[in-house]
Amino acid sequence: MRASLDFWFEFASTYSYLAAMRIEALAREKGVGVAWRPFLLGPIFKAQGWETSPFNLFPAKGAYMWRDLERLSAAEGLPFRKPDPFPQSSLKAARLAWTDGVAAHRAEFSRRVFRAEFGEGLRIDADSVLGNILESLGLDAGALLAEALSDPVKLRLRRETEEAMRLQLFGAPSFVTPDGEVFWGNDRLEMALNWASQEH
Repeated sequence: MRASLDFWFEFASTYSYLAAMRIEALAREKGVGVAWRPFLLGPIFKAQGWETSPFNLFPAKGAYMWRDLERLSAAEGLPFRKPDPFPQSSLKAARLAWTDGVAAHRAEFSRRVFRAEFGEGLRIDADSVLGNILESLGLDAGALLAEALSDPVKLRLRRETEEAMRLQLFGAPSFVTPDGEVFWGNDRLEMALNWASQEH
């Protein structure tokens, strides 16, 4: 059986951008399959009494994060542009990622959403932005934007977020191995892949 890793990410998450752009190439080197699992951090933050990102609640932490993201993006050769506002509303993008039509393209769709948001500074809650991404993948934007509003898709995303809470995930990106090990943060990606590729 091929080794695997669950990649839990939130489209509004800065460090999820970096992980999303790195994970597939690194996973191939390790022979690890990746399951892309978008979820919502908002309900998790609210359960902790937070109404926004901790990077907004703690200004010094936020200032550090933005500079860190600039440095890391430059090191990876990735474009970076701070989105306004932050955090973006990721609900529509996350629902789209769980539609049947996007399922086979979820990894590339997700990368393009992240690049639009953090590479170009675009609004990922805008139908026009998301529609352009869908069309760039050869998909029917109108049909998928409508499907994203359906009850089955809403339920899928809700269940994924509930599963993230059951796993006690508290931030993104998070990586979960089949044996239940949790690794949090872009800087733990290599460790998570190493763990997933070895028998324990």
